[in-house]
Amino acid sequence: MGVAITIDGLMETLGEDRFLALGGLLIGTLFGILAQRSRFCLRASTLEVAHGRLGERLAVWLLAFSTALIATQGLILLGLFDTGSVRQLNNPGSLSGAVIGGLMFGCGMTLTRACASRMLVLAATGNLRALLSGLVFAVVAQAALRGVLSPAREAINGWWTVGSAQRDLLALAGVGHDGALLFALGWLAAGAMIARRNRLSGWSWLGAAGVGLTVAAAWWFTWRSAAAAFEPVAIHSLSFTAPSADFLMLVLSPPGATWGFDTGLIPGVALGAFLAGLAGRDLKLEGFSDGSTMRRYIVGGCLMGFGSVLAGGCAIGAGVSGASIFVLTAWLVLWSMWIGAVLTDRAIDRKTGRPARARSADAPAIPPVAAQ
Repeated sequence: MGVAITIDGLMETLGEDRFLALGGLLIGTLFGILAQRSRFCLRASTLEVAHGRLGERLAVWLLAFSTALIATQGLILLGLFDTGSVRQLNNPGSLSGAVIGGLMFGCGMTLTRACASRMLVLAATGNLRALLSGLVFAVVAQAALRGVLSPAREAINGWWTVGSAQRDLLALAGVGHDGALLFALGWLAAGAMIARRNRLSGWSWLGAAGVGLTVAAAWWFTWRSAAAAFEPVAIHSLSFTAPSADFLMLVLSPPGATWGFDTGLIPGVALGAFLAGLAGRDLKLEGFSDGSTMRRYIVGGCLMGFGSVLAGGCAIGAGVSGASIFVLTAWLVLWSMWIGAVLTDRAIDRKTGRPARARSADAPAIPPVAAQ
């Protein structure tokens, strides 16, 4: 009851919009710190597998992914979160958008050498390549959401749709949240085994688990805020597609726009990554070596921007947040991202003789121990 009174009191004192923005800022800051220290990135983990390694980046991703599933399902079992009003499970979805968008996103994150959340983290620590591709990503996402690219996105999404009842994987599989929890524990065990084999540092263990917990924390926060707010509040977890596009428009628009959870999320992640980079001495300005590299990042940012809107989420929004509540389309997006990333790596990087590095190519070129 004390927590409920505190939330209601803060919401009344600050106002609903500012309270939501403050929550987004705090959770985003935690995510930024933990993601920077653990070097969490879907792209790096997929390429480790593509190159025949079960390495530290895969371990970090599996630990974060499984923790998000366990914590979210745990909240549901404890009655602290309910998916009854979550948009993904209560609206029709697009299978064509999930597959095509996921493939495009996977291709794009290989070209930019980072997933959407990793681009923001890298940009905050001085990587100008990630900054440019992140801006392109946000612009194209906005165009796909509400601009010139929205008719194309709507057309592709309409090719193959499913009803809301068909998007709930737990219902389709005939298992409940207990079964989902056991499934997630299996992935946690796999991640822990790979982590121990690679002698993962304490920061990587903590950071990976913390990233997963921030996903569950965002679910709980927006759900609890929706229950206390007078105005409707969208219940969702971490995502970087619509928030990036909306934050870009907020910066470019006149003052007076409505605030919300996403308003605080993007600057929070940037702030957290910057502080973690400062503490770890990872701040470093990095630019492009030539024009062809810049073109690669621009094309990658475009593919990620359109693909993530088409798919209904990015590597975090669909690949972790959506997967944590077992949305069918989110799992299709996740697998399509893996496939798109691997195929692009084989078709472009290996074919052109680029070094087969599974770690993020935008991470500082320093020994793994020091990088933690």
